[in-house]
Amino acid sequence: MVKNWIKSKILDNTFLPKQKIHSESELMGLFNVSRHTVRLALGELVSDGWLYKEQGAGTYVSDRTEHNSEASNGVSNKSIAIIVTYISDYIFPSIIRGAESILSQEGYQVSLYSTNNDHAAERKILETIIAQKFDGVIVEATKSAISNPNLNYYLSLESLKIPYVMINAAYDELEPVSVVLDDEKGGYIQAEHLINLGHSNMLGFFKSDDLQGLKRMKGYLKAQREHGIPIHPDHIITYTTDEKLSKPIEMLENILKQSEEIPTGIVCYNDELAMKLLDVLRQKNVRVPHDMSIIGFDDSFFADISEVKLTTVRHPKSELGEMAAKKVIELIHHHQSQIMVDARENSFLFEPEIVHRNSTKETDYS
Repeated sequence: MVKNWIKSKILDNTFLPKQKIHSESELMGLFNVSRHTVRLALGELVSDGWLYKEQGAGTYVSDRTEHNSEASNGVSNKSIAIIVTYISDYIFPSIIRGAESILSQEGYQVSLYSTNNDHAAERKILETIIAQKFDGVIVEATKSAISNPNLNYYLSLESLKIPYVMINAAYDELEPVSVVLDDEKGGYIQAEHLINLGHSNMLGFFKSDDLQGLKRMKGYLKAQREHGIPIHPDHIITYTTDEKLSKPIEMLENILKQSEEIPTGIVCYNDELAMKLLDVLRQKNVRVPHDMSIIGFDDSFFADISEVKLTTVRHPKSELGEMAAKKVIELIHHHQSQIMVDARENSFLFEPEIVHRNSTKETDYS
């Protein structure tokens, strides 16, 4: 417990290099443990290179940037960490395969980590990565639309000159090199597709704790404004990661109970959500696309496995993984960290496009 607490404070930059840490007596009081326990913890951290002692002065934080610099002048471990919100679900296996195909060609060993879109899990993973001194990191932001408590760990990566590239979304505060899809434009063309088919009364379902969801919602609203379509505030449904299995379904069921002005189109945050809403429509005997048009996002395997083939927005998936791998290798080869590059010039933005299938059609009023 004492060791992990001290390491955590070093990794998140609370304890800085060459800074004196708490005395043995203070640590004893803080954790209610014996002096022997504290000395064991400090001794092991000194042996592992996290701390050093000065006779008669106390215990100090080692400057691990110096050790990392020395290591970078020697033989590289050629190791890359890939952190995603999920590993085996949805579009993530394709993204990972794309990155691994490039990294393996260059001789890099890949370690995979999943945060399950949870900040506590992200923190533990970042601690592991910093401690093991990877050559580079490809990382998907965790709950990118809300304040992240782990930003100090990314600053630690920068101080150790470990480059990282963010995918799908990026923490704006850090201004990192990123490889993303133009989600705002994606949301725009989703809504515009339905508008062009004559739909003027639409529902929009968007995930609110990921930046992708907010940007897609922004595009959805922008398309309606520019086409002069009245926006119904109660037809914009937002939900968080924790609510994704329940709230969208409950909201759609409630809206379908209304006897008048039932919407004729649904814009979905992603294909996974579209499949859940298709089940609700099927149970309520709402025919797709005859009674209701629905459009997804990501062109995942879900889009082609259902009875109704899903019109959707294409996500680059494997191409995005490949590009992220190329970007992180480029940073490694040039010994560059985030603070040494122009993120706008080195980032990459994919253009979205509609994949037409048969879940959307012209309204009877168009």
